[in-house]
Amino acid sequence: MIKPNKAMSSTVLGLGYLFLYLPIVLLVVYSFNESKLVTLWSGFSTKWYSALLQDDELITAAWLSIRIALMTGTAAVLFGTIAGFVLARFGRFRMFTLFSAMINAPLVMPEVIIGISMLLLFVQMEQLFGWPAGRGLLTIWIGHTTLCVSYVAIIVQSRVKEMDMSLEEAAMDLGATPFKIFFAITLPLISQALISGWLLSFTLSLDDLVLTAFLSGPGSTTLPMVVFSRVRLGLNPEMNALATLFITSVTIGVVAVNQYMRASERRLAREMRMAFAEAAA
Repeated sequence: MIKPNKAMSSTVLGLGYLFLYLPIVLLVVYSFNESKLVTLWSGFSTKWYSALLQDDELITAAWLSIRIALMTGTAAVLFGTIAGFVLARFGRFRMFTLFSAMINAPLVMPEVIIGISMLLLFVQMEQLFGWPAGRGLLTIWIGHTTLCVSYVAIIVQSRVKEMDMSLEEAAMDLGATPFKIFFAITLPLISQALISGWLLSFTLSLDDLVLTAFLSGPGSTTLPMVVFSRVRLGLNPEMNALATLFITSVTIGVVAVNQYMRASERRLAREMRMAFAEAAA
């Protein structure tokens, strides 16, 4: 049996991390470049951040993208939790295969196909019912929610399947209603999955370009569409500044959520130990 070389493994791992994170580091560094040429360093400056804050088109597009992402994350968690719970707990009911296929379809279907299908659907609905009146925030939100529900459902389904049902069974023995059991026991136990699903949905919505291109209309240009249209004309230092702000925000958010989830785990473990101790006494 050939033993792996520890030095070689560390080298390969280091090269992998370098390949992934070196471009991000360079992007952050060059966001402070004074030169308008993004590949030529000419001195330290923060003028591109000032220029970014004065760019009304980018600010408007960023605000629209954030609003859609917040709405998408919330709606995806709501519907995805219901779908994941049904898939995990209701067994193989009638039409189970169809329901599961509909939930999982957006995971494997190209976004181009989803975008064209939803565009045709909205156009036909507008002709028949007069709703929705054109494409904009509402149609983008519906499209993003349709895409993200699948991810949340899979996360919740896996978490519910791994969950210990003894606590729910004990609550039922003590006379708790299914409604109270879900909100008092099940929901706190799967809260980490819900947070993960919300963050994933928020990120996917904020970053989506293909689906948005089909479902957007005049006055509903999102940030990825603006960035894509500008990058096609050439690299712009403002894009580096914008990306740096997003990287900083995401890093702070991930660290904060990680600390919250770890604190929740410790608190839950402490409460369970206290409950078992009281029951034993």
